[in-house]
Amino acid sequence: MKKKSVFKGAATALITPITEEGIDYAAFGRLIDWQIEGGIDALVICGTTGEGSTLTDEEHRAAIKFAVERAAGRVPIIAGTGSNDTAYAIELTRFSASVGADAMLVVTPYYNKATQKGLVRMFGDIADSSDKPVILYNVPSRTGVNIEPATYLALSEHPNITGIKEANGNIAKIVETASLVGDKLDIYSGNDDQIVPIMSVGGKGVISVLSNLLPGETSEICHSYLRGETAKSLSMQLRYLPLINALFSEVNPIPVKAAMAAMGFCKDYLRLPLTVMEDAHRAHLYDCMRKEGLIR
Repeated sequence: MKKKSVFKGAATALITPITEEGIDYAAFGRLIDWQIEGGIDALVICGTTGEGSTLTDEEHRAAIKFAVERAAGRVPIIAGTGSNDTAYAIELTRFSASVGADAMLVVTPYYNKATQKGLVRMFGDIADSSDKPVILYNVPSRTGVNIEPATYLALSEHPNITGIKEANGNIAKIVETASLVGDKLDIYSGNDDQIVPIMSVGGKGVISVLSNLLPGETSEICHSYLRGETAKSLSMQLRYLPLINALFSEVNPIPVKAAMAAMGFCKDYLRLPLTVMEDAHRAHLYDCMRKEGLIR
């Protein structure tokens, strides 16, 4: 049986507006509304870009519940529920399912890492813990562990595992994965500079940092490709490359927080060990944003 896609197009890996006092829910709500009104296809809450790793457990759960309620079914809400502690990931997954999240984004285990056998067991146990779809998140530059194509094939047999956010940067491995899993897993680019390359081998879209700033435009890169307008899609991919590179000139989400603060959506505040953007990188980022009319 073919699995139902959580989304096609662009999902924003959404920032979490934070101040010294905690999550700024007024700003969070405005941001969610703006994203949806701007044409985004789905929202990821409490992922890497949402600083899920430094939110307290209470904040993490509250942010997911708030986003579900604020979105009110307008777009799918994908909850970041991954952890290097499988039991905790299961707890977060069950909670997120109970408050109405549409799907889960589950990252590979960091620090303790895992064998490929361990990944299959971990992801399988998490996917067993609710009836909601699970999107696997592979980002070896952050976690130190890579999901191999054969492991994706094994995991694709689980009825609740429906997709991959692939950020390993290795197009050859992604092509191999696509050839193995077929339509059993939706592949989403986890890197904004590889949207079109991954869609060219069957990808369904992107889980994006860029779309924090440009929700409609990032969605259009994907949907124009899906409509067969590949030249338009490629043109947009290349147009936004300087801005994409500026958004990754320091560790994500440092630059995107600076960008969203400049656009008036939040305070430029991050929790340690993240610090605010260096002046030279900030100046270049703002130059790129001005060229796109995002700030004056």
